[in-house]
Amino acid sequence: MHPPHPGSTERVTVRIDRDFEDIVPIFLANRRKDVHTLRDALTSADFATIQTLGHRMKGDGGGYGFDRISEIGGAMELAAIQKDHTAAEQHIAQLEDFLARLQVEYR
Repeated sequence: MHPPHPGSTERVTVRIDRDFEDIVPIFLANRRKDVHTLRDALTSADFATIQTLGHRMKGDGGGYGFDRISEIGGAMELAAIQKDHTAAEQHIAQLEDFLARLQVEYR
């Protein structure tokens, strides 16, 4: 399931196991920092950084319960490998949009 298109105000609710309650806020804060790093990397055509961060998100997102972050990370990694500026920019925007609309519920 994909969230609505960027620019939507619809909240995206992700239910996370309560065992992750202490570390999820740190994980998400780091992804928000990544958005800034990714934008800077894109400005300087630093596809290696984009690839590295995309790869990490692809691997880490699902482990924290954020499959969408894994999906975006994988697509971002591929865009960086292909040096596709436009696609990388779109995936960075998707990540930023997802994080902005994200609401975490612990169960």
